[in-house]
Parts: sequence; C-alpha cells; structure tokens
Amino acid sequence: MRNTKVVSLEEAIRRSGLKDGMTISFHHHFRGGDKVVNMVVAKLAEMGFKDLKLAASSLSDVHAPLIEHIKNGVITGISTSGLRGELANEISHGLMDEPVVFRSHGGRGSAIANGELHIDVAFLGASSCDELGNASGCPRSENAKSICGSLGYALPDAKYADHVVVLTDDLVDYPNVPKSISACEVESVVVVDSVGDSSKISSGAIRDSKNPRDILLAQQAAKVIINSGYFEDGFSIQTGTGGASLAAVKYIRESMIEKGIKASFALGGITAHMVKLHEEGLIGRLIDVQSFDKVAAESIASDQLHQEVSAVEYASADNPGSAVHALDIVILSALEVDVDFNVNVLVGSDGIIRGAVGGHPDTAEDSALSIIVCPLLRGRIPCVVPKVTTLITPGAGVDVVVTEYGIAVNPRRPEIADRLKAAGLKVVDIHDLAAKATSVIGVPDPLPFGDKVVGIVMDRHGKVLDKIYNIVD
Repeated sequence: MRNTKVVSLEEAIRRSGLKDGMTISFHHHFRGGDKVVNMVVAKLAEMGFKDLKLAASSLSDVHAPLIEHIKNGVITGISTSGLRGELANEISHGLMDEPVVFRSHGGRGSAIANGELHIDVAFLGASSCDELGNASGCPRSENAKSICGSLGYALPDAKYADHVVVLTDDLVDYPNVPKSISACEVESVVVVDSVGDSSKISSGAIRDSKNPRDILLAQQAAKVIINSGYFEDGFSIQTGTGGASLAAVKYIRESMIEKGIKASFALGGITAHMVKLHEEGLIGRLIDVQSFDKVAAESIASDQLHQEVSAVEYASADNPGSAVHALDIVILSALEVDVDFNVNVLVGSDGIIRGAVGGHPDTAEDSALSIIVCPLLRGRIPCVVPKVTTLITPGAGVDVVVTEYGIAVNPRRPEIADRLKAAGLKVVDIHDLAAKATSVIGVPDPLPFGDKVVGIVMDRHGKVLDKIYNIVD
C-alpha cells in the first residue's frame, strides 16, 4: 500500500496528540489573506479543545474570529509579532487574562530554537505539497490556487515543533521540488479549498505611497544613504514596509545607475521594487524571509539568486550566521520616535495595539546604518515625542531619524552627522523636532491606561523590554 500522510483536518489533529493547555503555531505569509488560523481554531473549538496557547508569527485584521474563541476559553494565551484590527482593539481593552507576548521576528526564531517558545503542534499553510509533506510557498500545478513565496517564518516551526501539519490547496505529485519544508519534518498533510487569498499579501502595513510628504521623506532618506559613507559598491540593504521607506529605493536606484554602484544583496521582506533592481543587475542577490507581494513570490519560484531564509537565518541575535549581521543599511518606519531615539512601531497614539514588532529591532541593532523615516506629525498626532508610548526598538540601535523638518543623528554617530552636513543636508537636534511638534499641536492628554497588563514586549535577546496596559474608555 502506498505510504501517504494525507488525512482530514480532524484526523490530523487527533494524530497530533494535541491536548488542552498545549501550544499551537501558525505563520503569516498570507498576511491579510490568511485562512489557516481561523479554519484550524474553529475546528479545534468544534472538537472541544480548551486553554490552548496560540504562537503565531503575526496576526492581523482577518483574525477577528479569534475573539469568540478567546471568550469561550479555546485560546487563553497568544504570542506574536503583531496584532491589528478588532482583535487588537479587544485585547487592548483587556479581553485576555494572560498578556500577549510580543517578540521580533528574530526574537521568535531564537525563542523557538532555544526552547523558550515550545511548539507542540504547528499548522502551516503551503501553496503546494505532495502526499509525504514536501511543501512550498510556490504553486506547482495548473490548478494552483495560491502563492505566498518564501515560508521563512514557518521554517523554525517546521524544524522544532513536536508535530507538524501542513495544510495545502494544491496537492501535487511526489516529489514536490524545490521544497521549503521537508517531508521528514511533517506528520500530516491536509488538503483544503484554500489556504489563503494571495491578492491580500500586500495588504496592511505594506503600501506604495504617492503622498507628496512620503515622497519628500523618501528623497531625504535616499540623500542620507548616498552621503552616509555606506553607499559604495557591494553595500547591502533592507527596507521596511512604510510608503516612504519603500519609495526611497526608487531614488537610490537613480544614484546607483549614475555612480555605477551595485548592491551585494537585499534582505528581509522582499518587494517588487527589490526584484526590479535585482533583475536590472543593481542587486546581486535577494535574501527573502517573506515575499511582500506577488511579484516577489513569483521571483523566488524561478530565480536561483532569490533565496528563501528562515527567521533564524534572517535575524536571530543568538546565531552568528544570521543575515542581519552582514547588513549595511536598513530603512525603517515608525509610529513614534522619542528624544532618546527609542522607537515605537506597535501601539498607536490612542494606546491601542495596531502594528507589529517585525524585524525592526533586529535590523536596527545589527545593521551598520539604521534610518528611521517618519513625519513630524500625522494629522494632529506627534511622531517625534519626549517619550515613546511603548518601547520596541531601543535608541542605542537607531542612527538617523528623517523628518520633513530636518534630519536628526544619534549623538553616538557624530561621523554620520558630519558627512550629512558636508553634503548640505539639514541636520537638527532631535529635541528641537520634539519641541516643534509640541508647538504645533500642544501637549497631548495622558492616555487612559488602566492597571491591567495586556501585552509584554520582549527584546530580541529574550528579556522583558516593556509592558502594555489596557485602555479604559
């Protein structure tokens, strides 16, 4: 009889040995289009499970159905990189008895690898899989329904979880190669109608902006890079998901062509912008932990120089071989930056969780040059403040803050300030930026935080960095 691991979802759960109180995990490569989390947790609720801990690489608006499963006691603990939407709003108001644990992508990878975050059963969505469990984020057949590209955030789960279940909407002939997840790591394969809507991969925080202010910030960020001392042949780069940081790539491209400079590699969440530069010969290799759009996902399926890496290989602080250790320049966005260069990317000005830690602190700490791009104000909300609402990225890892009112350089990096001034850029004291914001909008009222801890922020080394308290209406 032919060996096969293909079973129903219910049978896969039974075979896994899952019990109340255990930890289940998921990845977020389908982002706003993910269907696996809600599908699996609904089945677990139907089967009568209680007190499960959910360890996701991130959660978003689409996961609002988890609210009812939390209320019913199916899910009693969450660890994640981010929360958005109604789920985040409810948790911010005290929905859960246990605080949500927030880790960076590198921090989560390290915690899984060293056993701090033990996963009993991993449920991993794949765009293709064969009957033995060789799985990929790339489709393999004419009947393929989805594509997400890199499965970088799922790879630590597949390697270290006690039991692995792959869900796929494209069961293909054995062997499914090239593969991201090996059949040797997989116990069960479940065929479903859809693991995710690929058209929504680029939803949420990822945006390609035409906003004039974002374009101005992008141009300034590009000038900082070009005059920083790190813009030379063979440099490496990563960009965040904000409109200005993505747009900055377009402007450094022009200078790369003009000066004959090529980048050795681009890292992180790979976008169509990076793929274009790579195809033009301006970037040698793409190191992809998460494909941020369909163009990037299709590129990794066909280009041998576009390589998938696990979250551990991407950004683990514990692993000396992780890619961030070789990163020269990173461009990142922020909700808030304070006068000590600390950054908040998780909690909004209203005290509601509305973002993700992501790879922000990982790349800021390890890169040679970290640039934060943000406006001075968003409407009536200050972005440069005396003290951030929630500390996510410590200021010791932040080198430059770019705003439309000037560029602030961390006093730890006087050589960068000197280079930017010599290039005629407007370098200002970050205290002056905070004072400017206050002069325009005044001093905001204190946020109505309660005394219940709803979130714990871990630094990438596994220590508590900050706590998030509930909002009281």
